[in-house]
Amino acid sequence: MSMRTIAGIDIGSTKIVTMIAQMDGEQIITVLGYGVAPARGVERGIIVNLEEATRAVKASITQAEQMGGYRVGSAYVSITGKHIQSFTRTGTVAISREYDGHVRQEDILRAVEIAQAEPLPANVELLHVMPFRYTLDTQEVQDPIGMRGYRLEIDVHIVVCDIAAIQNIIKVVQNSSVEVDDVVLQQLASAEAVLTDDDRQNGVVLVDIGSDTTGVAFIAQGATWHTHVIPVGGHTITNDLILMFQLNPVIAEQTKMSIGEAVADPNRHRDVIEVEGQRPGEPVSISRLHFNESIQARCDELIDFIIYEVSQSSYMGAYNAGVVITGGGAQLRNLDILFYERFNAPIRIGIAEDVYGRIDNLNTPTFTTVLGLIRWGYRHGQSGKHSRDEDSRWVDVYERFKMWLREFLP
Repeated sequence: MSMRTIAGIDIGSTKIVTMIAQMDGEQIITVLGYGVAPARGVERGIIVNLEEATRAVKASITQAEQMGGYRVGSAYVSITGKHIQSFTRTGTVAISREYDGHVRQEDILRAVEIAQAEPLPANVELLHVMPFRYTLDTQEVQDPIGMRGYRLEIDVHIVVCDIAAIQNIIKVVQNSSVEVDDVVLQQLASAEAVLTDDDRQNGVVLVDIGSDTTGVAFIAQGATWHTHVIPVGGHTITNDLILMFQLNPVIAEQTKMSIGEAVADPNRHRDVIEVEGQRPGEPVSISRLHFNESIQARCDELIDFIIYEVSQSSYMGAYNAGVVITGGGAQLRNLDILFYERFNAPIRIGIAEDVYGRIDNLNTPTFTTVLGLIRWGYRHGQSGKHSRDEDSRWVDVYERFKMWLREFLP
């Protein structure tokens, strides 16, 4: 693939990040420019005020354009929120005798269409449809194309989102004079940035901890088997500290990041710290141990949710690549140690590789989603603008899968 210039917009609850970058066949990202603006009008991944959100997105885009000297015409955009739902569906087709019973890509597409045609909840829009398991006759196979058989069964992972939520995201971006190439689930975008091909083959749990939500994706044998959005994030921990210790919200966040730890240690955390309370000029004294016990309690709860979601995957093998933690919440001190204690598996903090250019401090877990949007656009997208008609379905699943065959089908 030739060099392409791609833009990504990560719409979070605390910040809006726009990135303009180039990619080539070597999978190297060269950042031309980026913009970071405080989020306004966004709560828990949902647009709650169109005007404020539009101003924030515009500010982020303008910064990126001024730094990169490039006009953003279209972009890949992230989405998250507790409205995201996922399902496993199965599509089954008979293999045509016209080609002597050999499986073709057309057979796979027919099975995928049948799977995604099963009834879904009302008021939702298809976001992603990803095959993850193939059974030819009664034998599970990794690549059925070219094999002979009579009956092909395909299990697919379907991700849907609330229609109003995605409409509002698209409207905010379009109101900023930018078309939407595609809307991508946040943790799938982050996975593009931080996972290797070996991770995807060997089995890996991707955990993207944002400010208000945590996205989980279970990926194995090169396919996505399960995703979920948990309504717990970094701000959830901060809010606990505000309420428990009567702290100023800004001070609570700063203290969490400066001395907070995900593992409370009675031997090391014996001191008492003094920080500003809810009223300026009125400090409060708190036990550092109790402070970190509060943090650990919420982190343990989050890990409980993650372990449960991993168990919901129908994959029966091990996640040999372990757990990759990314997102702003991954920067909490010793969080990886707590994950290791609970999972007893390899743990690493996910940071994008092969990123060059105007990166400054961007190559951290906080910015993996927007970097992943760039990779997503290069691997799955097409050049040019892709506008959406709000009066019809934005995504034609059949055409979308023809475009994605190289990545999602054998």
